[in-house]
Amino acid sequence: MIGGFISILRLLADFQVDFIVVGGVAGNILGSARLTYDLDLVYKRSRVNLERLVRALAPVHPYLRGAPPGLPFTFDLKTLRNGLNFTLAIDLGAVDLLGEVPGGRTYEELLPHSFEVDEQGVRFKCVGLQRLIAMKNAAGRPKDFEAIAELRAIQEEQEGESR
Repeated sequence: MIGGFISILRLLADFQVDFIVVGGVAGNILGSARLTYDLDLVYKRSRVNLERLVRALAPVHPYLRGAPPGLPFTFDLKTLRNGLNFTLAIDLGAVDLLGEVPGGRTYEELLPHSFEVDEQGVRFKCVGLQRLIAMKNAAGRPKDFEAIAELRAIQEEQEGESR
């Protein structure tokens, strides 16, 4: 279901980082067959959680994805507090840390629209189908509109099964 991203999820869960899986991996968890190349996470922006995030990712060498090699970048508490959204390459793959997202807003606002997943012994939160559709619609990118059609078909199938 979530393939190579489980090692990143396990790492964050081991450090008790508060996050919600969104984006393509959330779509996969919800039944989408679309291929995705990064793990999108909305993270809680509390000081304690930012500290956990820094401790969790430091050993896997976070660097700005797509940035020229050698560009100075320090992944620390100050960087996280002064920034919001980060597209990172780490030793385990590609991860997007999102402090806020269109249509979903913040971790706290997404939390009631999420559910718990247990995958290969790793427990984490994933955004629900209805909110994922709203988030992709709000993002307004062509690739999101393509994904919405599949997600709506999944939603209709689930609604049909519950009748």
